[in-house]
Amino acid sequence: MTGLIDTHAHLDEIEDLPLAITNARSNGVKAIIAVGQDLKSNRRVLELASEYRGFIYAALGLHPWSLGNLDTSQLQENMDFISDNIENAVALGEVGLDYDKRVLKGASKAVQQEVLSSLLKIASAHNKPVSLHSRYAWKDCLQTIRDMGIGKVVFHWYTGFSSTLSELLAAGYYISATPAAEYHDEHRRAIKEAPFELLMLETDCPVHYGREIRYRSSPSDVVRSLRAAALLKDVNEEQLAQTTTDNACRFFDL
Repeated sequence: MTGLIDTHAHLDEIEDLPLAITNARSNGVKAIIAVGQDLKSNRRVLELASEYRGFIYAALGLHPWSLGNLDTSQLQENMDFISDNIENAVALGEVGLDYDKRVLKGASKAVQQEVLSSLLKIASAHNKPVSLHSRYAWKDCLQTIRDMGIGKVVFHWYTGFSSTLSELLAAGYYISATPAAEYHDEHRRAIKEAPFELLMLETDCPVHYGREIRYRSSPSDVVRSLRAAALLKDVNEEQLAQTTTDNACRFFDL
């Protein structure tokens, strides 16, 4: 089968990374996009991209979850690091907006929007694609990237409204399928509606998936993303593997 690409993985949080990488390779994974979410993880994903050159690729980001823990000087330090090192990354990510009430306690909508706009300016200046977090903020995320004129964006693990999904797909933005495609209704609907040319695969590992049986994900679970998406799209796995891998290679310029 065509080699798969996990387009969104938090490799800095994997407990036994060498084992996870071995398992991923044995399951047909040919590349992993390691996303950052703060200064520590950004440094780590750059190290991993250097150590596993040609297999792991870094994306530098600042997750909205991280903002509540940063003072003004720390926020600037994070922004400066991304700006100074973005040329060593294939994308900006994970960045975005999160309107969950627990996140809003630490970072208001206004603060999140200001930070995201500043980050998107970095992506635009360096012609980098964006891996976007949009929980409960799908419409505002779409409006922000449109206002900023960002051309290449993937809404990772999309579970939002159909109306916003239609708009973002019409604009040529991507979504990515996770193992939650096995059971999560909103995510399954999004995958069904997305055209093949705007679909990629990911794991968001090491998050937990499953309802009856829970498991901690790793990059090899991108195979589960593929199988679930292939069933939803009523297409054979090899065809979808080829399409999503080609999409990822184009998107991240691999």
